[in-house]
Amino acid sequence: QVQLVESGGGLVQPGGSLRLSCAASGFIFSTYGLSWYRQAPGKERELLASITTTFVVTNYAASVKGRFTISRDNAKNTMYLQMNSLKPEDTAVYYCNARRNSFLDYWGQGTQVTVSS
Repeated sequence: QVQLVESGGGLVQPGGSLRLSCAASGFIFSTYGLSWYRQAPGKERELLASITTTFVVTNYAASVKGRFTISRDNAKNTMYLQMNSLKPEDTAVYYCNARRNSFLDYWGQGTQVTVSS
């Protein structure tokens, strides 16, 4: 069955770095556009960045531009989010999304990122 599994979250101090991974299975990964979202307590889910099937990166949120980098490795069926210069306001649950159309639209279960000293 279709699975998206995020990993790499955790507790990090302000200014630190984390790399999130999203491992996919059960569908043809290379044919899906991919995105990272996050949701902080009491806030709406926020789109952070997207990467197309042809590796074009789009939609970096202003809040993370210049600090976060999205990438994909189709050979490993995995998407990544490199997060640098983390701030307390980056604390959230981070989700990966794979979408081909409105019917083929999958989500992971989320991974918690906490930025605190």
